[in-house]
Amino acid sequence: MRVLHVIDKMEPARGGVCQAVRSMIKGLELHNVHSEVVCLDSPGEKFLEKDPYVTHALGPAENPWTYSPKLKPWFVSNLNSFDIVIVHGLWQYPGYAVHQAVKKSLYNAGNKKNQVPKIFVMPHGMLDPYFQKAPERKLKALRNIVYWKLIEKKVVNTADGLLFTCEEEAKLAQIPFTPYRPKKECIVGLGVEDPPVFDDAMKRAFLHTCPQIQNSPYLLFLSRIHEKKGVDLLLNAYSKFIKELQENILSLSEKPIEVPKLAVAGPGLDTPYGQRIQKQVSDDVVLKNNVVFTGMLSGDAKWGAFYCCDAFILPSHQENFGIAIVEALACKKPVLISNRVNIYKEIISNNGGIVKEDTLKGTYELMMQWMKMDSSEQIIMGITARNVYENIFAVKTAADTLIKAISE
Repeated sequence: MRVLHVIDKMEPARGGVCQAVRSMIKGLELHNVHSEVVCLDSPGEKFLEKDPYVTHALGPAENPWTYSPKLKPWFVSNLNSFDIVIVHGLWQYPGYAVHQAVKKSLYNAGNKKNQVPKIFVMPHGMLDPYFQKAPERKLKALRNIVYWKLIEKKVVNTADGLLFTCEEEAKLAQIPFTPYRPKKECIVGLGVEDPPVFDDAMKRAFLHTCPQIQNSPYLLFLSRIHEKKGVDLLLNAYSKFIKELQENILSLSEKPIEVPKLAVAGPGLDTPYGQRIQKQVSDDVVLKNNVVFTGMLSGDAKWGAFYCCDAFILPSHQENFGIAIVEALACKKPVLISNRVNIYKEIISNNGGIVKEDTLKGTYELMMQWMKMDSSEQIIMGITARNVYENIFAVKTAADTLIKAISE
C-alpha cells in the first residue's frame, strides 16, 4: 500500500500536526506501508534531510492560505500513484488542491471512482467549536464560516472518510458547521513514539537549562506559551495554592511538605502573551521564587524535564490530543489536565491522571488533589499512566487501528 500525507508545513518547531504525521508514518511502516509526504516547505530546508521517507517540498508558500501554484499540477500528475491520500488539517490550500485534483482526475477517467485513490481528511481538532467561540477569534470565526460555505464543506463531505484521534473530537466536530455530512467517521487514535530510556545525561541537560530547579520537586508544563493553553490560569491557581500552603491554611500532611516548583517549558515567550506571562511572574514574589521559564526544550533536556518531574500539568482551554501529555504518560508521569483536552476520558477512565474544569477553581483543585495523594498513590498512578500509553497511545496500537480504517 502507498500512502500520501498532505500537510502545509513539516517544520518540527510547529509541533502538533507535523509531529503526528511523523509518528503515523513510523506506525504504518510496521504494516509495510510506503508513505510519502507533500508539503509547502522550501525544498532546501535542512530538517527535511533528517526524515527517512520521501518528501515532496513544493514551497515556499508563506502566504496565510499556504497557496502554491505548483501544488495542484503536482497532485493531478501524481495522485494516481497512491492508494490512499490523507489530508492533515483544514482551512489551508493543500486540502482544496487535493479536492480539485480529484475532480479533474475523475472527469478525465469518465467518473470511474476506482481510477483515483481513497481520500481521507484528518482534522486534528480543527473542527472543534472552541475556535468559533473564543472571544479573541471573532474575525477568524467569521472567516471560517465563509470558507466552509465556499470550500471546506466540499473537502470534508466529498472525502471517503474523516479520521479522528478520539471519540470526543468526533463528537465536537458535528457542532460548528453545516452542512456536515461526512461519508464515514473513523476513530483511529494517534500513536506517539516511545521515549528513549532515561539516563543521567537527560537530567543534567535539563538542569543545565534551569539550574533553579536542582533537586526540588516540580510540576511540568510543556507546551506553547499561548492563551489557549491556560498558562495565566495555571499561574493564578499556582500562586493561590502556594500562598495558602505558606499560610498553613491547608493541612495536607502531618509531615513538612516540600512545595513543588513549576517549570514552564515551551516556545512563545517572545510573543505579547508570553511577555505578559513573564511580567505576571516577576510582579508576584511567590511566583518569582517558584516558577522557572525554560524556553523550548528538545533532545535530552526535554526528556530530562519529563522524567524528573513529579507530574505533568496542562489546564488547556482546548486541546485536541496533546502529544506532550502522551509523552508524559509514556515516561510514567501522571497528567493533571482540564476536561477540554479531548483525550481526557481515556486518561481518567484508566487512572492515568486527574481531570478538572479549565477554570481557576478547577486548576487549583488539580494541584490540591495531587498534593493530597500520598507517595504510594502517586507512584501507582505513574505506573497506570504508562499502561494508558501502552494500551491506547503507543505507535503500534494506533497504527493497527488506522490501517484497518483506511483499508476497509
